[in-house]
Amino acid sequence: MTPPRGPAPRTGPSRGSAPIGDAAFAALKTRLVARTGHHYYADKDDLLWERIGRRMRARGLSEPAGYLALLEESEAEWAALEAEITIGETFFFRYAEQFAALRRTILPERIAARGDERRLRIWSAGCSTGPETHSVAIVLHELLGERLPEWRIGLTGTDINRDVLAVARRAVYGTWALRTLGAEERGRYFRPGPREGTFALRPEFRGLARFEPQNLMSLIDGTASLALTDYDLILCRNVLIYFHPDTVQALVRALAQRLRPGGWLLLGHAEPNPAFAEFLDAVSLPGTAAYRRPEDGAAPGLPADLPAALPPPLARPAPILDATWVPLLPPTAPAPAPRPPRRLSLPPAPPVEPAAAADTSRLAAVRALADAGDLDASWRACRAALGQDPTDPRLRYYEGLLARARARPDEAERAFRGALYLDKGFVMAHYHLGLTLIAAGRAEAGRRAVANAVRLAARLPADAVLPEGDGLTAADLAGAARLVLGDEAA
Repeated sequence: MTPPRGPAPRTGPSRGSAPIGDAAFAALKTRLVARTGHHYYADKDDLLWERIGRRMRARGLSEPAGYLALLEESEAEWAALEAEITIGETFFFRYAEQFAALRRTILPERIAARGDERRLRIWSAGCSTGPETHSVAIVLHELLGERLPEWRIGLTGTDINRDVLAVARRAVYGTWALRTLGAEERGRYFRPGPREGTFALRPEFRGLARFEPQNLMSLIDGTASLALTDYDLILCRNVLIYFHPDTVQALVRALAQRLRPGGWLLLGHAEPNPAFAEFLDAVSLPGTAAYRRPEDGAAPGLPADLPAALPPPLARPAPILDATWVPLLPPTAPAPAPRPPRRLSLPPAPPVEPAAAADTSRLAAVRALADAGDLDASWRACRAALGQDPTDPRLRYYEGLLARARARPDEAERAFRGALYLDKGFVMAHYHLGLTLIAAGRAEAGRRAVANAVRLAARLPADAVLPEGDGLTAADLAGAARLVLGDEAA
């Protein structure tokens, strides 16, 4: 069945609560969770209904039974629905500590171990629009330098959502996806994109990765490609949080089986679990945890030994502070002192009330549009969401980020101050208000705002993740503030 032509029909499901008692909706939910493994939606009926409703309205259907019948006939519609429910927010060099581990330990170790063959295989699972995969490509270029043409590099990004893979292949992004990069790094890795305010990844980095559709559930049901094996490194970050704990255990075991002996697995900060020690070695690295497949004949669960000498990483130029875009994280922050290892556990997801689910969905839509580089659409979505809930400090915060990305400093300042009026302890709003004021030439007021952020963060544990900080910890913020405050941050 092909999509209807012409203007989209106005008929469609209401945008209210999910039809809990509808047998077709229950069957649709069961099928969807089983097919994708996204247990994330098991207790979020209203959020799931909102996303299903978008596809039903696009196809001119008003009842779950009719849409379920359409899915039975159309694999293309299944793909569209899977894309709709996928949460794909990401950006370049997300989680600076993990990329520091990749640059200083993991990839140098693999390069040393594979020096005779000069071959590396790397898999970025759940790659979304591609920043993670392309970030790895950039690091490989830096580490191998002139030796890169001598190596066979297999760098693959996969995702269930074919729409985001198209974005990854184009490798054109807005400032939102580049928000941790300073001006010098943006110039080194990107050139001006086809539209104002966009950036195209330079060909030497873009050409290293390829992108393919892949449902991670195929690793469990036996339908995964036989080519998905023998990897030196697998990144599966911030993907497992959407699966049932039993599925997580099976998926990580399957990923471990697709590593070559000595290969590495990186998960998201909240995803490690002590149970993985049954088949992987846990390795504590500064600020993060990683896993390795034991060498042949070695028992898992013991600390992995690293070579005594690793090739030195390529020295990187010091960042240049840009008055129009101060990086969220210092690109060349010194290696942090080892912290006490994080407790490796998978916390249960907190219950989400229907109203909170709607709030989360509105915010997710704003972020997804911005991450895809469509700042105009993201701005409109943010303004519409604020029209529904003007007292949400998170929406005010993202209004500020978007205004700043659109070179509207006055609007950004008002939005950040609005977020702080609603939540005086909003650390990231204090921080970005400070950066905005400094960029506008109001250095003293800006430094006070950044100092306020540092003082609030200092009351938290060093490894506490800051709300709306995209993985930024209290200690990370202190490090970033040093670029702005200098000795005052000490």
